[in-house]
Amino acid sequence: MPTIKTLVLVLDLCGTFVFALSGALAAVRRRLDLFGVLVLSFAAANSGGIARDLLIGAVPPAAIGDWRYLAAALCAGVLTFRWAPLIEKLQNPVRLFDAAGLALFAVAGAQKALAFGLNPVMAALLGMLTGIGGGMLRDVLLADVPLVLRSDLYAVAALAGAAVVVAGAALGLPSAATMIGGAALCFGLRVLAIRRGWQLPVADRDRAR
Repeated sequence: MPTIKTLVLVLDLCGTFVFALSGALAAVRRRLDLFGVLVLSFAAANSGGIARDLLIGAVPPAAIGDWRYLAAALCAGVLTFRWAPLIEKLQNPVRLFDAAGLALFAVAGAQKALAFGLNPVMAALLGMLTGIGGGMLRDVLLADVPLVLRSDLYAVAALAGAAVVVAGAALGLPSAATMIGGAALCFGLRVLAIRRGWQLPVADRDRAR
């Protein structure tokens, strides 16, 4: 349906922009130059979507075939490079932008996977991959352990948001409503996890000795 395609595109572009902000701000904090900031903004914004599109056979990936993805990422990078001090005044700006991008990409990724005929379980997993891919590459390029491997309810939040989309499709609910609900659930879980320190169990190093 054209309406659903438009909604997926809008969510994808919004996710691209906010994930690009998180990548660019992380680069500014590491004192990278303008080129480095733009590379990080593009990598954070589009890696998850590129991986998703390659896996479902949507080639060339939207992030490469549609100029709007590049424009959104570079625009966010330039804005962050120019006005980073203003953005830094927000509380935990990188994590908040990251949470927003995670939510938008998780639901858009799941919906696109369903549109390409994937079964519900794989569609939910592809939604999660879309959400976590950009943040993982951002952290790897900055020589950090990716948030998804050490942070509070990161991939779990993305999977929960994607699962809402998949469940809604199985029940025949309106796609727009389930995508908004899934994004809200994912974002809410991430913000609560950040503020309250929720996390999955961590291995006991003493037992491993």
